[in-house]
Amino acid sequence: MRVALFATCLGDTLFPGAVRATLRVLERLGCTVEFPSGQTCCGQMHTNTGYHEQAVPAVRSFVTAFEGYDHVVAPSGSCVGSIRHQHGIVAEHSGDRKLSEAVDRVSPHVYELSEFLVDVLGVTDVGAYFPHRVTYHPTCHSLRMLRVGDKPQRLLREVRGIRLLELPEAEQCCGFGGTFALKNPDVSVAMGSDKTRHVRETGAEVLCAGDSSCLMHIGGLLDRQREGIRTMHLAEILAGTEEDR
Repeated sequence: MRVALFATCLGDTLFPGAVRATLRVLERLGCTVEFPSGQTCCGQMHTNTGYHEQAVPAVRSFVTAFEGYDHVVAPSGSCVGSIRHQHGIVAEHSGDRKLSEAVDRVSPHVYELSEFLVDVLGVTDVGAYFPHRVTYHPTCHSLRMLRVGDKPQRLLREVRGIRLLELPEAEQCCGFGGTFALKNPDVSVAMGSDKTRHVRETGAEVLCAGDSSCLMHIGGLLDRQREGIRTMHLAEILAGTEEDR
């Protein structure tokens, strides 16, 4: 099994810890992981805002970097959602038949981390240890585009020492939405404030999610509210062991 790690732009530039944690979990489970050096952005910012033509180079770069691997794993539901649901639209819009064929070969093998662990490797206990109170926010793309369901929670419930707390109104959007937060900042902050209120209600020490972008948005609000609640990517919790304590 050849497994490639897709870091994503946000992971590469702002949240490398989530990328390293993903690698650590995969290698602990026996995967041989490669990191294609030619990888760049998946083009989600362009596709989400309707710039299909401008997204073509990113899609072409992605399939070139990742073609030939059995599986591609990324610590981001939003990027994987874009790859699986939007790359085909971009390729078709371009009129490039070879690009469309390449997308058809590559995109079905791209997985968000929890999908890969549960559906492909068939595991829920990854040998993790994290003795803290945690609540989980199901991000919109993982929930609605990828339909990962309760896979992240199933993984978290198997973590030794964890106390997993239910988040009220969990399926409500946090308000980030990529360029939505830039175009509608007041609405974005209002939605994020609702989310942080619900996080506080749980009494959790840590807010966990499968997308660093949502954690960046919610975490920024929590920091400003001085609540002392940390944000951590799902991969970072799953990567923890008793030896790390």
